[in-house]
Amino acid sequence: MTTQPTDKPLVLVPACNRRLGDHDFHVAGKKYVDAVRLAGATPLIVPTAQPEELDALLDIADGVLLTGSPSNVHPRHFGEDVLDPSLPLDPARDAWTLPLIRRVLDRGMPLFAICRGTQETNVALGGSLHQAVHQVAPHQDHRAPHGQPAEVQYAASHEVAVVPGGLLAQIVDRPRFAVNSLHGQAVNQLAPGLRVEARAPDGLVEAFSVAAAPGFTLCLQWHPEWQAASNPVSMALLQAFGQALQTYRRGKITHHPSRP
Repeated sequence: MTTQPTDKPLVLVPACNRRLGDHDFHVAGKKYVDAVRLAGATPLIVPTAQPEELDALLDIADGVLLTGSPSNVHPRHFGEDVLDPSLPLDPARDAWTLPLIRRVLDRGMPLFAICRGTQETNVALGGSLHQAVHQVAPHQDHRAPHGQPAEVQYAASHEVAVVPGGLLAQIVDRPRFAVNSLHGQAVNQLAPGLRVEARAPDGLVEAFSVAAAPGFTLCLQWHPEWQAASNPVSMALLQAFGQALQTYRRGKITHHPSRP
């Protein structure tokens, strides 16, 4: 008896690395997995991958979602020393997601990046980050209120102004909307080839796309996955990602009918 492949696209969700007790674990937030399902796709959490495994993973996938994380991208990837050693890092994630991003874009595969994932994408393509954006005038403090419950931390914090004519403008069809804000790092120098899609009131880049990428790419500094099912903007974003996944999957099946 043979089984038919699912019609749902498969989305890779790279895991973070955590030390729990005496052992190392790969972890991914449930809200990101839920967001993939809201996009109409099947999530696959991927642990730290070796360089020789990247293409095999991408061969079975139809897209990638890069999650947020408490950890920061290590500043050595944009030529700086660590500013605050007390903040968490995840060099194991950096080591494979940065080359993964470049491979995803080369393939024209849909990429949806959130918070740390957005920062990773900028760094992977040659950009840099503010390690502590709240210390850089005229930017505001974009961190979440410390010690508050998640409902408070993820509450709307400020509006973003959507850049006319871009991908985000097409998806949300509104000039501005409110977003949450839970990040200490942020885009400093935007990598070559990236297009700004939205800015915060203080001018900080809140969203960008890869202008020359053959596939869907959207990178957001806020967290659209938080209570996404009840947020019209979040759902519009996930539905656009889902449509891009379906388009990519159909093209892959057409060119490689033996693949799932």
